Amino acid sequence: MKLIIQIPCFNEEQTLGITLAGLPRQVPGCDAVEWLVIDDGSTDRTVEVARQGGVDHIIRHTHNQGLARAFMSGLDACLRLGADIIVNTDGDNQYDGADIPRLLEPILAYRAEMVIGARPIDALEHFSPTKKLLQKLGSWVVRVVSQTDIPDAPSGFRAMTRHAASRLMVFNDYTYTLETLIQAGQKNMSVTSVPVHVNPDLRASRLVRSIPYYIGRSIPTILRIFVIYRPFRFFGTLGLVLFSLGTIIGLRFVWHYLQGEGSGHVQSLILASILLTLGFQTLLMALVADLLAANRKLLEDLRARSVSSVE
Repeated sequence: MKLIIQIPCFNEEQTLGITLAGLPRQVPGCDAVEWLVIDDGSTDRTVEVARQGGVDHIIRHTHNQGLARAFMSGLDACLRLGADIIVNTDGDNQYDGADIPRLLEPILAYRAEMVIGARPIDALEHFSPTKKLLQKLGSWVVRVVSQTDIPDAPSGFRAMTRHAASRLMVFNDYTYTLETLIQAGQKNMSVTSVPVHVNPDLRASRLVRSIPYYIGRSIPTILRIFVIYRPFRFFGTLGLVLFSLGTIIGLRFVWHYLQGEGSGHVQSLILASILLTLGFQTLLMALVADLLAANRKLLEDLRARSVSSVE
């Protein structure tokens, strides 16, 4: 059983050494433990610190591509390197490496394919009340969309099996945490969470530059994910709403027309025609989007099978 711990990094020379010092080299249930750093276009000494810290594998992006792309580059590399289990943690030493055996326990016991480390949000002093509220709200939305029961959806401290990793495909550039969790739920993976500890904050979050910025990026991300994975429900619901409104307004015009008052309600007829047309076109879009989603699922299954074939 081979475990690879991957660490996406962007200019983490000040914190990466501390992070590496807390990572285990031996984990119960694993025959080999290796470390992998994804350097996402760092301009400081991140790579040198990784080498000095004994990192086994280093992947380098020529320029900064964002956390989500770094995460996926790490997964692809871990799969190529023959990892049976992959653990993702942050390079800013936010998560306690001593909790990695706790993350792996549900996987080693065959109870889960993906395990999320749930932080003690209410006890985090560097989280403002507003940020705590938004974190809980966002996690609730993700639970509804993904049909999972994960209390800390934005947590980047997570473990997954090789099979689960091979089935993940991140589309957005902002963050992988929400999309991979929703994707896991949509693919009917067994997902659970375990409580983990966090270390003292060493630097401000780069992902959450400000509350308005985080909201402005997270809401479109969640909506986009929902459209990608539930296109028929999204466009179908929208199309039915438009078509229903057009029908109601059209029936209202018919009523007035039968009462001899049709000439005074031509605007209703025009609006009804527009809404009915938009509703019909949106329903057609729902069918096309559903076909595209089915094609994407086939491609993802082919990718997962190609990875399995080289195990």
